[in-house]
Amino acid sequence: MNANTQAVAAEPLVLRQDAAGVVTLTLNRPAQFNSLSQALMSALQTELDVIAADSGVRVVILAGAGKAFCSGHDLKEMRSNPSKTFQKALFQQCSKLMLALVRMPQPVIARVHGIATAAGCQLVSMCDLAVASDNSRFAVSGVNLGLFCATPSVGLARNLGRKQAMEMLLTGEFIDAQAALARGLVNRVVPLAQLDEEIGKLTDSIVSKTPVAIKAGKQMFYRQLELGLDEAYELASETMACNMMAEDAQEGIDAFVAKRKPQWKGR
Repeated sequence: MNANTQAVAAEPLVLRQDAAGVVTLTLNRPAQFNSLSQALMSALQTELDVIAADSGVRVVILAGAGKAFCSGHDLKEMRSNPSKTFQKALFQQCSKLMLALVRMPQPVIARVHGIATAAGCQLVSMCDLAVASDNSRFAVSGVNLGLFCATPSVGLARNLGRKQAMEMLLTGEFIDAQAALARGLVNRVVPLAQLDEEIGKLTDSIVSKTPVAIKAGKQMFYRQLELGLDEAYELASETMACNMMAEDAQEGIDAFVAKRKPQWKGR
């Protein structure tokens, strides 16, 4: 093995960068368009689990190295392991990863450029927010290969209208960044050169808020989506009542009345 090969082999599958309470996790298989191999999913899961337990982290940015955000599952790995046992374990691993994004207390922002296809599009849909460059394209293209994108459909159906989601799933056709914005898959679209600046506006805004409200709010938001209307309001009322008991909520109201900046304590 030569030095270049050793360097490539030693390169971590997920890169981590920390800056003032914001962690950027970068999928790092650029030559494979950041396809989700088992090893990459394991590395990302490990990072997310560590971050979820770290109260010092306020926001997570999920990015992709190279020319693309994420091209989905590693099809070569899937074909080299044809048993149903392997396939079931693979998709269960992926589902666990997607649920981790929703269940962790910190908001997660997808930083999308290039393509986000199949499970890569699923990643975008499961992040709390998404900002895309204007050269981004999105597709759930498994149907073109004879494989309906069943697991990506879960996140897609919770972002888009039903008919818009089904059109993507049945045709496998790409939509551009503006269409993704119009259909609710991403929050903002900007030129590639402005992508980090635009994400910075979101992270700055979130970090300026008390983590007590952000954590409770994110948890409640996803839980109420799966409830009936009566149960959703019951959960929301309980969440707000508990939030009002927090020291930071009382400080926030006092600061508003006194026309001053609140001093959050994280309690």
